[in-house]
Amino acid sequence: MSAEPARTILALDLGTTTGWAIRGFDGLITSGTVSFKPGRYDGGGMRYLRFTNWLSEIDRLSGPVEAIYFEEVRRHAGTDAAHVYGGLMATLETWAELRGVPYQGVPVGTIKRHATGHGNANKQAMIDAAHKRGFSPTDDNEADAIAILLWAIETQGGLA
Repeated sequence: MSAEPARTILALDLGTTTGWAIRGFDGLITSGTVSFKPGRYDGGGMRYLRFTNWLSEIDRLSGPVEAIYFEEVRRHAGTDAAHVYGGLMATLETWAELRGVPYQGVPVGTIKRHATGHGNANKQAMIDAAHKRGFSPTDDNEADAIAILLWAIETQGGLA
């Protein structure tokens, strides 16, 4: 009797520098960051088109993605950050809806509490928590994505 393969889960910390973590069907976790900073001559929608293409490439190479979790931010440092987050979130939700992939936002406090025991943990505490779990994130965006993925795996994340 063989064990079922793990579900492929993608976790995202959305932003101009998006942190990502994915558990593949083989159970292995990989993570990183990707920049959606617009180029000098890019139109306003290019960052979202690049994000769509990136999601499709992740799905093709590591998927099929069976569930997506993302950090649900309620307050932003500024207007530009809020606009970028909203655009990325809308793009993600559209991409997922078109493919029938369930997705769920996870409140910031829930992620921080699960990773560190404190709902108001700072960026360094999130990086330290990832290190304690055996990961080597390059920055807080990747650390947050790892924390979201571990939360989803360890709590079943609400998506059955």
